Amino acid sequence: MTTIDTAALDQLFRTARTHNAFSGEVTEADVRALYDLVKMGPTTANAQPARFVFLLTRAARERLAPALAPGNLDKTLTAPCTVIVAHDLEFYEQLPRTFPHTDARSWFAGKPEHIATTALRNGSLQGAYLILAARALGFDTGPMSGFDNAKVDAEFFPDGKWKSNFLVNLGRGDASKIFPRNPRLAFEEACRVL
Repeated sequence: MTTIDTAALDQLFRTARTHNAFSGEVTEADVRALYDLVKMGPTTANAQPARFVFLLTRAARERLAPALAPGNLDKTLTAPCTVIVAHDLEFYEQLPRTFPHTDARSWFAGKPEHIATTALRNGSLQGAYLILAARALGFDTGPMSGFDNAKVDAEFFPDGKWKSNFLVNLGRGDASKIFPRNPRLAFEEACRVL
């Protein structure tokens, strides 16, 4: 593999920002292209526990309104798309197909704590892949955790098999509405080399 160019690194990381206001359009074709990238990211035993609900209409996003923190309401209702990043607590049922060379299902079946930890960890990874894939495809993102998970789960996942993790607004960001970039920890503060 070769290193991607500086412009790509900027688009994915250095100049990419969390946006608070969006315009433009996000179509079903866009979210299908987005998922085609996301699904390729690695997960434990190829478990792929993340589940994504793409809210492409205002009516769909309004179903989130009772669960949103006040500061997230307007930006979510006006975004072209909001993604509920969730995880499937029955992900292991797919392992005979997605990880067929061994009995990986047995690693999880009947072990609720292991299931929950693996689903959350790997679903979060896939949510991060979603953000990077969206940036790679030219979209801006606004990930959020300011909402009531129990209300989202009751509204969108009443059978209890999927659990919401976080939300991501998606579209063309309005650069005039972003906050100044906050400081990042230095290598010496966040890392150890042994």
